[in-house]
Amino acid sequence: MEKTFEPKVLAEGIVFGEGPRWHAGKLWFSDMHGHRVMTVDPSGRLETVVDVPGRPSGLGFLPDGRLLVVSMEDRRLLRLEEGELRLHADLGPFVTGDPNDMVVDPDGHAFIGNFGFDLLAGGAPKLADLLVVAPDGTVRVVAEELSFPNGTVITPDRKTLIVAESFGNCLTAFNLKPDRSLTGRRFFAHLGDRTPDGICLDADGAVWASCFGQDEFIRVHEGGDIAGRVAVAGRRAVACMLGGEDRRTLFMLTAETTIEELGQGKSKGKVETARVDVPGAGYP
Repeated sequence: MEKTFEPKVLAEGIVFGEGPRWHAGKLWFSDMHGHRVMTVDPSGRLETVVDVPGRPSGLGFLPDGRLLVVSMEDRRLLRLEEGELRLHADLGPFVTGDPNDMVVDPDGHAFIGNFGFDLLAGGAPKLADLLVVAPDGTVRVVAEELSFPNGTVITPDRKTLIVAESFGNCLTAFNLKPDRSLTGRRFFAHLGDRTPDGICLDADGAVWASCFGQDEFIRVHEGGDIAGRVAVAGRRAVACMLGGEDRRTLFMLTAETTIEELGQGKSKGKVETARVDVPGAGYP
């Protein structure tokens, strides 16, 4: 039986939020078109962590707590050290479009998707690869021919990786091997005409998916049964993260914009929340 949840606005005043991560008692996220990484605490207080001129997207943390951030325009993975952004890996030779969302495992391996084509300029769709960046900055391709690989999660046992294929209208699962290779590609869930963006995982193994084109966040089980929904009419559902002290707060990044307006940097973003029944699990 599907359950609905009502969103509440936690914070406003951002341009276009992406890559939310719960860390050290705060929600960290990229204000992609505001060119900065930010945090928001449970009271709604916003702070800028670092400016990222190249348009930040996916976020994650190394085992020692250093921040990793995907810089889209220059196609680099950056590392924040002593208040300065330093090159962690050059993604340029491995991508055919802007790199975007990312999940970092507990040992510091970063899995990163990319657009595959120039979305904001209206380019023709093209399939893309999923990359993994080792802690030493070595990059390799671990999956090919994905349709706009976007939000990504890893299960608590670290044996399964699930990625949202935004233009494939599905969630795709892989077996995750100890060497970080991916095998056994299969559908986790077909989502009809929905375009999944950011995702997060809960303790029942269900995925919360941000459906950008449908203005809703859905909770979907493997096989495609939808068990929960948060409607955000008139606002793009961009990305989500289960956080808070009990990991039962669904943090949702929304934006009043269109793809065309985003290409011009026009967007009005918000951080919204809903209390849910099943806590978050896995990574991020």
